[in-house]
Amino acid sequence: MKFVATGDWQLGMTAHFLDDEARPQFQRARFDAVERIAEVVAEHDARFVVACGDVFESNQLDRRVIAQAFDALRAFDVPVVLVPGNHDPLDASSIYDSHRFIGGMPDHIHVLRSSEPHEVVPGVEVIGAPWSSKRPQRDLMAAAVEGREPAPDGVVRILAGHGAVSTLSPDPDDPAVVEVSDLQRTLADGIIHAAVLGDRHSTTEVADRIWYPGAPEVTSRDEIDPGNVLVMDVAPDRCEVEKVNIGRWAFTVVGEELDSVEDVEVLRRRLQGMDAKSRTAVWLRLSGTLSTAAHARLQEVLDEASELFAKLDAWERHTDLAVMPEDADFEALGLTGFARQALDDLESAARGEGNHSDADVGAAQDALALLYRFAGGVR
Repeated sequence: MKFVATGDWQLGMTAHFLDDEARPQFQRARFDAVERIAEVVAEHDARFVVACGDVFESNQLDRRVIAQAFDALRAFDVPVVLVPGNHDPLDASSIYDSHRFIGGMPDHIHVLRSSEPHEVVPGVEVIGAPWSSKRPQRDLMAAAVEGREPAPDGVVRILAGHGAVSTLSPDPDDPAVVEVSDLQRTLADGIIHAAVLGDRHSTTEVADRIWYPGAPEVTSRDEIDPGNVLVMDVAPDRCEVEKVNIGRWAFTVVGEELDSVEDVEVLRRRLQGMDAKSRTAVWLRLSGTLSTAAHARLQEVLDEASELFAKLDAWERHTDLAVMPEDADFEALGLTGFARQALDDLESAARGEGNHSDADVGAAQDALALLYRFAGGVR
């Protein structure tokens, strides 16, 4: 029985870190990803879809987000099962209980509000572990199958939930952590035949028959393998999984050691060679020591590249780039009078001479690069 496992759509994600031009494109891309999931369903002849939590970014969203979500979901001609997660729990303000959601929800969309087995198609049950608050006080996956008998003969049963598993959780004392050994025991007893979870945005095989499909579009630079859905073919005696990439956006960290103009040119070519720049956010980790001339060239390269990428950011916390003025940098510029005096003062500050703070040194180095460029030092 083939189905598509997905999660963490986070429709309505604001992405404050993007500029005003890129942000709407990133928001729209999340709805486009939902429509691409429908294409995967058709291509693989899947019978249904399970979305494991965080379908929406929060319970407080503009009605336009709900309308766009329903428009994207109309692309499916199979049942789509939604399991509320920590971003969109079934609490008092649940988006799933809003008048606009209830009134406009397409018939093939099913929100799992309890852990009662839901027959999604004949011969297949989905047991959901929906979140009813942002801070559950127990393992919801374990609670969903507690006391259950093995699946009836001829029935495939899928457990779908959300949260961190014990083998990957950064907080083992969190009462909501999903205990992997309990899931494995439930699988061995035939109570379920596969478990899928949301919350981890990178596609991950936790253990045999236990998977995170990951987010269909990247949301953070820390994600290892986002942008996928899983096509799962599950039966009592087998579980075959195919990862399908549908993401269009990329978040990339670019690290470079820069000690010369030639190194800056290597960085320029690296940025120039990247694809889909308007859908790519880049964080730069730069280190090394540059002359004023090389630093000015770097600023020019970054200014040009920033007009092409969705985001281009010198990651301050991971950047250790020193600028050391060299006399040869300004010799050919012929500066005299007030400009020469300003140059001498800036060079002194940029070298850290006198009573200057780190902020003063950095500002002086940036000012030298600007002076160099304005004086015609960059060709």
